[in-house]
Amino acid sequence: MARRIAIIQGHPDPAGHHLLHALDDAYAEGAIRAGHEVRRAEVAKLEFPLLRTQEDFESGTVPPALASPQDDMRWAEHWVFVFPLWHETMPALLKGFLEHIFRPGFAMDYAKNAAGDRPAFRNDCSLAARPALSSPWGCRSWSIGSISALTGYAASSAA
Repeated sequence: MARRIAIIQGHPDPAGHHLLHALDDAYAEGAIRAGHEVRRAEVAKLEFPLLRTQEDFESGTVPPALASPQDDMRWAEHWVFVFPLWHETMPALLKGFLEHIFRPGFAMDYAKNAAGDRPAFRNDCSLAARPALSSPWGCRSWSIGSISALTGYAASSAA
């Protein structure tokens, strides 16, 4: 069964030509060959301000440059996030992107009772990150939330 897939390239260098760009390309090509629809966003090429207040997060508008990626993520049934690990976490630019995209009304709905926040979407996702070259413990590590990013499993056999 064909799926709608959104690939979010989270490397902050807009020049490209990194291992993660090749991984992103390979995943997209495999998914398309398997009959899936693919949309892609490259965070480093988008211009947007950082959120600075809770009020902006809760009631501000999504910057125009992020409207299309947010629509692509709303459209998708499966998300693939590709990013390097910097100091054991995602780059700040990707975090800033996600803070805008995952605002109330998209990523969650505020509950009107004590049950807490409710997810507003029902997508699954894969995470892929290259070896972290700067670990506080001086070692290299792989962080892969789903092996599908390397094998193409989700793109070729997900139901």
